[in-house]
Amino acid sequence: MASVSGTEGYAEGASRLAATFESVSFAKLHAKVLHLMPAPPGAVLDIGSGTGRDAAQFAAMGYRVVASEPVAELRTRARELHPSRQIEWLDDSLPDLTTLVARNAQFDLIMLTAVWMHLDPAQRRVAMPRISCLLRQQGVMILSLRHGPVPAGRLMFDVSADETIALAGNEGLRPLLRLDNQPSQLAGKSDVTWTLLAFAKP
Repeated sequence: MASVSGTEGYAEGASRLAATFESVSFAKLHAKVLHLMPAPPGAVLDIGSGTGRDAAQFAAMGYRVVASEPVAELRTRARELHPSRQIEWLDDSLPDLTTLVARNAQFDLIMLTAVWMHLDPAQRRVAMPRISCLLRQQGVMILSLRHGPVPAGRLMFDVSADETIALAGNEGLRPLLRLDNQPSQLAGKSDVTWTLLAFAKP
């Protein structure tokens, strides 16, 4: 079975990546955007949820969580690491998010952590309207954009904050936050920086 575009290299490295992902704390990773998150209880969509570190923390905080992850090996590891009745582990993927859109699902908070760079420009133009339709009025969307060399075996694309803000603006999403040149929190990644963006749906 062919992998979802953008997920190349993740299934093969699931065990190693699990250790890497879980080594970074939720509180440290999201410290600069925590104040923008709607208070629980509420519904959170974690797109590209990986091994479930963030989904588990949201569940522990009292949110209902849908963790969308197209890589079966990562979803399996996530269920093992973070069993919780508050989390639905879902096989769905960008840019279409077919299952979620078909459900007419609505969320108070949508997270895209280290995900957006896996979409090419055409996919990003498809994805943003899909994500926006899943966001409730007054809801918040938070993204992180990766800048730096692409690891071997992965598929990533250059993505700018300006383009992302423009795409969100086309859907009526209002910018709340832009933080450029944020350092990577992974050891040995001094050549990688991040941009943090947050938007609200008026």
